Amino acid sequence: MTFRLPFVVGLLVCLLPLASFAQKTAPAAAVPSLSIPSGNLATNSPTPLSTRVVHYEIDAKYDPKTHQLDGSETLTYHNLSGQPLDTFPFHLYLNAFQPKATWIRETKRDGTRDTSFDKWEDKNYGSDEIKGFEVVGQGDLTSQLQYIQPDDNNKDDKTVIQIKLPKPIPADGYVQFKIKFHDQFPETLERTGYKRDFLLAGQWFPKVGVWIHGGWNCHQFHGSTEFFADFGVYDVNITVPQNEVVGASGVRVGDTKNSDGTETYAYHGDDIHDFAWTASPRYRLFEDTYQGTMGSVALHIMMQPAHWDQRQRHDDILKNTLTRFEKWYGPYPYKTLTLVDPEPGSAAEGMEYPTFITGGTSWWMPNGIYLPELVIEHEFGHQYWYGMVATNEFEDAWMDEGINSYTEVKVLDDVLGKDRSIFNIARIKFSEREQQRLTYAAVADLDPMTRKGWLFASYNSYGGVTYGKTATVLVTLESVIGEDTMQKAMHEYFMKYRFTHPVPEDFLKTIEEVSGKDLRWYFNQAVYGTNVLDYEVMKVDSDPVDWWKKEFKEGKKPGDTEYESQVMIHRKGDFQMPVDVAVKFDNGDVVREHWDGQDRWIRYTYDKKAKVVSAEVDPDHKIWLDRNFFNNSKTAEPDSKATLKLGNYWTFITQLFGQILAGWLI
Repeated sequence: MTFRLPFVVGLLVCLLPLASFAQKTAPAAAVPSLSIPSGNLATNSPTPLSTRVVHYEIDAKYDPKTHQLDGSETLTYHNLSGQPLDTFPFHLYLNAFQPKATWIRETKRDGTRDTSFDKWEDKNYGSDEIKGFEVVGQGDLTSQLQYIQPDDNNKDDKTVIQIKLPKPIPADGYVQFKIKFHDQFPETLERTGYKRDFLLAGQWFPKVGVWIHGGWNCHQFHGSTEFFADFGVYDVNITVPQNEVVGASGVRVGDTKNSDGTETYAYHGDDIHDFAWTASPRYRLFEDTYQGTMGSVALHIMMQPAHWDQRQRHDDILKNTLTRFEKWYGPYPYKTLTLVDPEPGSAAEGMEYPTFITGGTSWWMPNGIYLPELVIEHEFGHQYWYGMVATNEFEDAWMDEGINSYTEVKVLDDVLGKDRSIFNIARIKFSEREQQRLTYAAVADLDPMTRKGWLFASYNSYGGVTYGKTATVLVTLESVIGEDTMQKAMHEYFMKYRFTHPVPEDFLKTIEEVSGKDLRWYFNQAVYGTNVLDYEVMKVDSDPVDWWKKEFKEGKKPGDTEYESQVMIHRKGDFQMPVDVAVKFDNGDVVREHWDGQDRWIRYTYDKKAKVVSAEVDPDHKIWLDRNFFNNSKTAEPDSKATLKLGNYWTFITQLFGQILAGWLI
């Protein structure tokens, strides 16, 4: 919802001199001494990297017996809207885990990776309750808080709360909120909560919305949406029992043992837009250092005891990924990176927060099954396409998850091999790019990439399009502009829009500018549309030219007989894209054709002393956006062995990886 109240106030000021006089003479609503810290303790940059809008100072005390947390939050907000603001919305994400909340309604209807919600269980309950709300200089406004539902008018949803101030905050002014809150964590849902003695604290504190494009952007928490917030500074104190091992976003700046058997850990983060942490008494720590282009990065790898023998795999893929992101896209500026191996069965695998990610593995993970590498690479990639290039994940999820899935393909191809980046055992190979294409192919015609996250046809469509289709669209785009040009465009996009909130056209125009090509024909179909790309070889045959003569006998050797051959190519889908066709003859000749794909079909004819053996659309395998690879080629004579082999591979891949992977990273 866009709040237009400041505009109305401005109009009344123009019309009513009395109102204008009252506003001029009223006491200032801002506190002049307030500011956002400008230091750089947590980055390797000598100056701030972002426009710092917020400063969160949080004291939190967690009780692992009850899975509850009591917190006090001081939020300093800098009004950079260019106009007075008197209304502020806040996210209360943990309230999503209540029976009548929008998140539960949507996940019960459309599905989720965590649970089916066949019945409600108390362990699923979560809450973020505001106990006190004071605005410095304006008093205690707790009683003035109101829940709002800007997306679906579900009056039972309490994931967004709003306050209207008695006095507006002037443009370029500061306001400070002092908030007391109480959390009840659920058993892990949507990558937050507890499992046995493990906790992942994600989206756990009241978080102000983002003023952007002339209004507040503060959506409800939906079943298939993630997050959006402003950059700033975080100072967080976490108090837990002394047996707990803690990891968090940012750098640790303090550690105090208390007389009541608890311990308080202090963390600081610069130029980040969220803060998450974890605690468990059973973590084992593996420490390493990566020398980045901006400075040293401390790697904190928090392993489960049962997975300790995989610590080097975790470390290797983390450093390999860092190296390629720095080389291809731009520098990693933070001084720390924490990788968490979550509690088994916790539904906390595969999540990202600034400088803090969770992986995913199991006790049995032989070399050749690269699931840990896949998850870790993917979640690290979010440090760039979510952490620094901070797009609106509610509205443009493909710009984070999808672009990240594309770079996941590129990195894993380079590290593990182009055809084996997920699975490489017993001569069975399966690649990350193929996995992304399969998730897209299942839902190719349902939703455009640009649909808002909560409006997709289903959870599967959200995942298949946001992740799989975006990755496949960008892999295919390489065939149009060139792989090197695509990499240059990605580097340019990251460097230009890091620490900002870009929109889809910022990304698409960057690609056009770097490539020097007008790509609207492609973007309109692939990004903004639901067009399906599917080409097939419809017909392949050869007839002797003299078949009609009574004395005709077909020669026994190639070259003895002249044939009239035809190859027909059919565009089954509505996506129009130029394609190459390779036609092979029994004398070894290969003819290459190029079709603009504008019509529904095209026929190629040949008069040669050779028969057509086969024809293949996209023989160089560049167009990964094609929904069905199995109709891309055809032989003049059927090959039953090849068909059986392909069928076996297809069954194995779709059953094993389609089920395991499709939901893991969504």
